[in-house]
Amino acid sequence: MSKIAFIFPGQGSQTVGMGKELAGQYPDVQSYFNKADDRLDTKLSTIIFEGPQEELTQTTNAQPALLTTSMAILDRLTAQGVTADYTAGHSLGEYSALVAAGAIGFEDAVYTVRKRGEFMEEAVPSGEGTMAAVLGLGREPLKEVTDLVTDEGHPVGLANLNCPGQIVISGTVRGVEMASEKAKEAGAKRVIPLQVSGPFHSQLMKPAAEQFVSILDSITIKDAEVPVIANVTAEPVTGREEIKRLLIEQLYSPVQWEDTVEKLLELGVDTFIEVGPGKVLSGLVKKVNRRVKTYAIQDEASLQQTIQALKEEA
Repeated sequence: MSKIAFIFPGQGSQTVGMGKELAGQYPDVQSYFNKADDRLDTKLSTIIFEGPQEELTQTTNAQPALLTTSMAILDRLTAQGVTADYTAGHSLGEYSALVAAGAIGFEDAVYTVRKRGEFMEEAVPSGEGTMAAVLGLGREPLKEVTDLVTDEGHPVGLANLNCPGQIVISGTVRGVEMASEKAKEAGAKRVIPLQVSGPFHSQLMKPAAEQFVSILDSITIKDAEVPVIANVTAEPVTGREEIKRLLIEQLYSPVQWEDTVEKLLELGVDTFIEVGPGKVLSGLVKKVNRRVKTYAIQDEASLQQTIQALKEEA
């Protein structure tokens, strides 16, 4: 029997019109967008389905929009009888993973990630923090670079350890600029500045984490029904108290995505199903292990292709 992991994309995968086709075909799918609108008291569904892209990309919209779309698509997948042995998500996607695992209710999660987005935006004044993708340099030499720059008074650190040779750094604008130059000197093939609104997953997000505690205190978090691989530790978690603690730490800690994929492989997972817009995580999984089976579901056509492939493998 195959062991399946559902994986959920994070911020950056949003596109105008995501989920619209499925919502038009299936009332159960549309209900997720309606519930999100009601819980946030705003027409989030209009922004998702019609845009504009600039409005959808705003952190406070992108986070609940991606979670809603991922859960709506997941509803179609599970309706076909497909279940997961493990779940995981990249940054924001961890909340989708927790909803899928039964640890957080959908409406609570939508509210939580909207507040998460607000706090992340407010933690560092606009224009003072940024991120960059460093290609072709290992985590140890890159950490030496970021530690050196931080020691010089310009905070910067590893933010997303995505796959071999792809690591995102995050910090002050000056810190990221200096670390980018030193990374090239240390052998990085390329450094790509990212269009982001803040230095996410860096120590500069600690003020957001402090505010965020009260939000997590206000919602119901239950023990997960299937293990979720946590971003912070790349280890399975099911207990509600540990889930809560790790969600707070996640705001200012690196996303251990490469290690998450390695952990799932170690646990016997041989099939990764990316649930939500885009194929970013499927690509990263393949860069960790190209032999593993990956599927990405964004619409009815990709859903049916995946179901057919799973049946043929069974």
